[in-house]
Amino acid sequence: MNRKFLSIVLLITVFAACKKDSVGPTGIKDDAAFVVYESTFLDGLWKVNPDWATSVGYHKYDSLLLVPSNKTRDKQLEYYKSNLDSLSHYEIEKLSQNNRIDYQIMQNQLQYLQWDTEFLKEYEWNPTHYNVIGTFAYILNEHYAPLAKRLRNFYQKMANIPDYYKEAEKQIKNPVVELTNLAIDQHLNGVGTFEKDFADSLKKSNIPEAEQKQMLDRAAVSATAIRGFAAFLKGMKNDHPRDFRLGQEYYNDKFKYEIQSQYTSQQIFNAATERKKFVHHEMAQLSRQLWPKYFGTQAMPKDSMELISKVIDTIASRHVDADNFQSSIEQLIPKLTAFVRAKDLVTMDPSKPLVVRKEPGYMAGSGAGASMSSPGPYDKTGNSYFNVGSLAGYSPEQAESYLREYNNYTLQILCIHEAIPGHYVQLVYANQSPSLIKSIFGNNAMIEGWAVYGEQMMLDNGYGGDNPEMKLMWYKWHLRSVCNTILDYSVHAAGMTKDQAITFLTHEAFQQKTEAENKWKRVTVSSVQLDCYYTGYKEIMDLRELWKKDQGVNYTLKGFNEKFLSYGSAPVKYIKEAMMKKDTHDSGTGTGN
Repeated sequence: MNRKFLSIVLLITVFAACKKDSVGPTGIKDDAAFVVYESTFLDGLWKVNPDWATSVGYHKYDSLLLVPSNKTRDKQLEYYKSNLDSLSHYEIEKLSQNNRIDYQIMQNQLQYLQWDTEFLKEYEWNPTHYNVIGTFAYILNEHYAPLAKRLRNFYQKMANIPDYYKEAEKQIKNPVVELTNLAIDQHLNGVGTFEKDFADSLKKSNIPEAEQKQMLDRAAVSATAIRGFAAFLKGMKNDHPRDFRLGQEYYNDKFKYEIQSQYTSQQIFNAATERKKFVHHEMAQLSRQLWPKYFGTQAMPKDSMELISKVIDTIASRHVDADNFQSSIEQLIPKLTAFVRAKDLVTMDPSKPLVVRKEPGYMAGSGAGASMSSPGPYDKTGNSYFNVGSLAGYSPEQAESYLREYNNYTLQILCIHEAIPGHYVQLVYANQSPSLIKSIFGNNAMIEGWAVYGEQMMLDNGYGGDNPEMKLMWYKWHLRSVCNTILDYSVHAAGMTKDQAITFLTHEAFQQKTEAENKWKRVTVSSVQLDCYYTGYKEIMDLRELWKKDQGVNYTLKGFNEKFLSYGSAPVKYIKEAMMKKDTHDSGTGTGN
């Protein structure tokens, strides 16, 4: 999931220079002035960035599609530098705690975008940068406005699709092969949004038939442009493709901007390596306990890794059928909800809908298996979607491998992570935060870290009934988060090969071959995102221990959870500063929690 942060960043097309700084009535750049500046900053952002606006639920500019170009990037850089200058005129120490967090988030985001444009230059080598289908699908599928209005916006927005993809073809140079293949798959899988879904929606509308014909004609032209872009990518000469690996320097920089951790990428890699050793020790103890149950008097392997693998492989044979995979997830949601309420872990909002659905075609190919799509901060009443990957394209052997990975125990943990009390609950809280900045620039390490933290919290509070099989399979699942960090760093910063990665994942993370292959694919089309899980988890656990000591007899788990979540999707290091700060300077004039 949520992984939306990077996708949103890549949707950016053009920024314009910001208006002059806002100041208070006395000419002082105080909290009130900063709030005005934030509003001006966002208003200008959405006007020139309609795709991003749509994705966060701001629909004033849904009908616009801006064509990416060199001129566009020049305006981007002008915007980044102008607003970094504007921010520098505020004295951060004089702002409320919540406004300080917003300041730091805005500053980091602008620096990140400037770095991405001037140094990383993904627009040249990452063809997935140019996928417009997700925004169109959002307009079509979300019910934030009357159908006819959304369809007309869709129609108007399509006008620039041919020019958009012509420009994209000019921008791409020596693209990464893996990202090129992913872009081809996503465009061909998602083109049905224009070839079928749009027509189906038109039939349900009251738009006159003559107007519908015009709209369908434009949709056909758009589909041709999308297929044409996929054909261009398939046929382009690419004798010197860029390596998908970022390299140490770019990796360290991207980690700094995207994760916003108190730790460096090297420190997190080292911590994950130590955590792996601890998890292996715990898994070995549980496997020794379970061995007689499943193997009777058969000799127990002396090698602990072989022992763990045999026990896990036996337990993994208990899984649902492929046809019942999604329905099993649907049945687990109310069970998890009831447990969270019974244990009083966090307040649940019954008015916020959660919809389990098949993963949309335009999201295909990420290798994630499952994800959560939440409503944007401006669209608080929208649906949250639990996207379930399809097994339709798998061979029987691949499907069996996949289902063994998501066996009866792991499937429950998956639902905890993606939904309750994981991503779904956290993102509902994030949308309740008055701070748009914290929601719009949501920190992926905090978001994913919360979901991993939620898994352990559920088991620590008795979910699974102290079942050793559930504990063992959770450790295996938790090992994914730990090994994600080790894998991502090792591949992108240290040059780990595919064979080394598959061996590492199957032997040290005990993953099924299909899962390991999917994770390799994922690490070739993403970078740093896989660090989010363990980094955020570690920082949240560290913070909870500090908070527990600070609160003493007044500590409650629910109190910590809801206090932590009240800050929206801010980086954990900034939430830590706010929660542990003894000075209650915050005057309430900010936009924070």
